[in-house]
Amino acid sequence: MSGEAQRVAREAGLELREGAAGLALAGGGMELTCDLARLLPRLRPDRLGRELLVRAARVRGVAAPTAVDATAGLGEDSLLLAAAGFTVTMYEKDPVIAALLQDALDRAANEPQLSAIVERMTLVEGDSVAALRAMGAAPDVVFLDPMFPERTKSAAVKKKFQLLHRLERPCEDERELLDAALAAGPRKVVIKRPPKGPCLAGVRPSHAVAGKAVRYDVIVPPRTASE
Repeated sequence: MSGEAQRVAREAGLELREGAAGLALAGGGMELTCDLARLLPRLRPDRLGRELLVRAARVRGVAAPTAVDATAGLGEDSLLLAAAGFTVTMYEKDPVIAALLQDALDRAANEPQLSAIVERMTLVEGDSVAALRAMGAAPDVVFLDPMFPERTKSAAVKKKFQLLHRLERPCEDERELLDAALAAGPRKVVIKRPPKGPCLAGVRPSHAVAGKAVRYDVIVPPRTASE
């Protein structure tokens, strides 16, 4: 844990604490630890292929697909992609969230059921927009999960989002984020949205994979539409 992460946490009225379960973010009587192991049931072969994100991100004819998660958060979506065979580069600009995720990756590396998966996950602390625009080799998929606006009724917001909203605000420039994702030259851009939420930056997707709790909009750039 860096001193910068602790400073940013305290500025938000929160605290980073080392505990038996790993690094935790505490505040307001709540505590949040990034725990990738809790996703193990979703990683079983009989379930993984049915995950909406995996279905949305799937690319045909690529033996070792690559993905960029431009808004890593706590890494749960990246873990699903890595379990599905992607090599994932994750970007997280908030140092507190990056510290929580790195701690979780370090612990997962010692878990027999997760170690091979997290070997395919690399975390970069920093803003993804500039990195996407300067990317050399184009990834197969760019995944975007900009933070949704906070609900007005706090009782309806999950604990992790109550704490995370004190660190990160909803995406202020959706167009800039989407343009950067497209500039990286991927086969597709996959965008996580609320089931009835508007399209990111008002851009209609090529298609969507939707469930009751979430929707994945998929933008396929014209030059790769046949892939």
